[in-house]
Amino acid sequence: MAKRRWRLIPRDESFFELFLKAANLLVQGAEALQDIVANFDDVPPKARRLHDIEHEADEVTHEVMRRLNTTFVTPLDREDIHELASYLDDVLDHMDAAGDLMVLHKIEKPLPEMLAQVDLLARATVATRDALAKLPDFRSLSEYFVEVNRLENEGDRIYRRAIADLFGGDFKAMDVLKWKDILDELEAAMDELEDVANSLEGIALKQA
Repeated sequence: MAKRRWRLIPRDESFFELFLKAANLLVQGAEALQDIVANFDDVPPKARRLHDIEHEADEVTHEVMRRLNTTFVTPLDREDIHELASYLDDVLDHMDAAGDLMVLHKIEKPLPEMLAQVDLLARATVATRDALAKLPDFRSLSEYFVEVNRLENEGDRIYRRAIADLFGGDFKAMDVLKWKDILDELEAAMDELEDVANSLEGIALKQA
């Protein structure tokens, strides 16, 4: 006879709601970043809007950590919850840094490669949001893992081409450094989105 497992203390499923809330903020952050690079005017207030979204995401992360410290039975391993929440938070940190650097460096116009990077970021955040909306069902995420990996690889190609162009001799040395700062942050944001996918894939294997 199969053993029936009883839970005397119910698991706190609200972690999944917090993950989805964080993912929705990722989408909002990417849209705010798109607004900056696609319509490059009034950049400081747009960057402040992005920073406000990042601050809201910080609060979600803090709430995850608070519940992690006070919840007796969690729906996932504690280290997996901590890791996933941290990766989601890091994505917006890098987006926010990119927007802030555009203001601090007094950028006059974004590079075409930046527009492409931000477009990929936006698509990856939507894929991430849609995947997290399916939790706690981890069985239907395989297409998401493939898509984020594909977008990250495409982002790598765009980043390498942009860096090669920057150091091709057509830009002033100081401009190269300014542009590279921003390109690095956008690349880091995409890398963190892949880390989110890898973290979810690891959790899915445990849940199988």
